[in-house]
Amino acid sequence: MVLKTFGWSFAVTALGLAFAAWQWGWEAFGVVLILSILEISLSFDNAVVNAGILKKMNAFWQKIFLTIGILIAVFGMRLVFPVVIVAISAKVGPIEAVQLAVDKPDQYEDLVTDAHAAIAAFGGMFLLMIFLDFIFEDRDIKWLGWLERPLAKLGKVDMLSVCIALIVLLITAITFATQAHTSTGHADKSATVLLSGVAGLITYLVVGGLSGYFEDKLEEEEEREHEEEEKAKKEGKEVSAVGLAGKAAFFLFLYLEVLDASFSFDGVIGAFAITNQIFWMALGLGIGAMYVRSLTVYLVRQGTLDDYVYLEHGAHYAIGALAVILLITIQHEINEIITGLVGVLLIAASFWSSVRRNKALAAEGGAGPDDRKTEVSSGV
Repeated sequence: MVLKTFGWSFAVTALGLAFAAWQWGWEAFGVVLILSILEISLSFDNAVVNAGILKKMNAFWQKIFLTIGILIAVFGMRLVFPVVIVAISAKVGPIEAVQLAVDKPDQYEDLVTDAHAAIAAFGGMFLLMIFLDFIFEDRDIKWLGWLERPLAKLGKVDMLSVCIALIVLLITAITFATQAHTSTGHADKSATVLLSGVAGLITYLVVGGLSGYFEDKLEEEEEREHEEEEKAKKEGKEVSAVGLAGKAAFFLFLYLEVLDASFSFDGVIGAFAITNQIFWMALGLGIGAMYVRSLTVYLVRQGTLDDYVYLEHGAHYAIGALAVILLITIQHEINEIITGLVGVLLIAASFWSSVRRNKALAAEGGAGPDDRKTEVSSGV
């Protein structure tokens, strides 16, 4: 079962890492490996959400998502998007950005370094909003209860996440941005950081708005189809399950693609905190995206990852850590290994807490699904 589900991911991993070591050396091998782990760790919750929605779709739409969807996720968001970010930030064309990366790596590195303040501000704000919206939401299951309970109460204040994000952006602009690191030393990038940060905030709000729109459409469609089904049953008519699945599946597919794109933003943006090499980035994130798709299929067929309830928390804390790191790197350089390990350690801690929780429930005589939903905190 594991080999059948993850076979292609294993093959892509072996080929990708071997190519990185052969083409660029062992440093590239390590960075690609860390990016792969980072993408997988940040996308655990993505896979869980995808699986929960995907299992509602018929076999045809599942295949569409797992074929066309993987092309959009890997070749669109992980290959094209990093090039577009560099091209816009460095004010060069996409083709020129790729040519510079291949033919003139030193010049390309200078362009990326000069554009880093804009990239970091944009990415930092996007990631920060994901983290803030998560920790300010009141959830039944809490990992760090002593922290998450009071934050959930504060989250009842409207637009609190946006206000805090803007305050953080303003503080960043008048501190780190005044001595931003560039290829020629340090320069004042306050205006650039403010503009890019607002752009990142707007991007998050637009993506979130689209996701919410498709989610609302899905709920309306499901409710209408349920009413039609009940009406048909009362009248003694047969209901076409295929037709109903087809109508709802279209909105499901659109919602999944927008949702998947929003999750891929954090992986792509977070990767800039580890490396500016777009080819290393695309390779590492592409490998990670393959595992996310394989994990989605595995969850649909087995549903085992749902037991590790704190993984979603760990992933979002990793996103928050990356947001802070990106903003700090506007002025100060941080070792790439440290940046990558922060997310891995947070995921590992949340996984271990989930295992301990499951063992505790088993020791108490076993808990059913309802007990798991109402369990409040890990006690950490």
